Amino acid sequence: MAKGPTPGQMRAGQWNQELPKFISPEQLPVEFGGTMTDPDGNPKCLTKINYGGEVPKSYYLRNQVRMQYEHKMTVARGSFVQVENEILFPGCVLRWQFASHGADIGFGVFLKTKTCERKRAGEMVEVLPIRRYKAHLVPEDGSLACLEAGIYVLRFDNTYSLVHSKHINSTVEVLLTDQTFVEKTERSWGLLGQIRGTCLMFSVAPSSLC
Repeated sequence: MAKGPTPGQMRAGQWNQELPKFISPEQLPVEFGGTMTDPDGNPKCLTKINYGGEVPKSYYLRNQVRMQYEHKMTVARGSFVQVENEILFPGCVLRWQFASHGADIGFGVFLKTKTCERKRAGEMVEVLPIRRYKAHLVPEDGSLACLEAGIYVLRFDNTYSLVHSKHINSTVEVLLTDQTFVEKTERSWGLLGQIRGTCLMFSVAPSSLC
């Protein structure tokens, strides 16, 4: 096995002169300063070396995942958008799916207690810390078990970008177990009945801040 050159031995701009000192010329393509060619005389030895290239768009994961989103929004540069979802009682699961276009987007979840009170992120209870998601490459799909009732705020954060606005497609759902639904119904309305099923799914239309 040929012993490769060290960074100090390989000088910039002279690699084609240095490689033959460490690799036998007959094992090095002409393209790299050796004497080896393909049977057809190609100096790049394409039958032995895969040079790679541009990845076909047909292999892009984003193009293979087709989602139908319910809402569209634009998050201005240096700004953010907050989407509120009211959870009436503990035990619900808040689920979100979103994709951005062109670049990543910050996302986090917070909890507040008053519906029509506008609050900054630092004034609310942080449930899921804000971090940047590469949702322009792979759509994001996440969920959160809501341990207490309140207003859960989904924050799409673009404050770190001073140049580009972000276009977001999203869907938000609230899942609640049938047992929780029965107990809540009986306690609030005194209705009796039997409800079967693993879960009930409700599509929630996000509301902007008051």
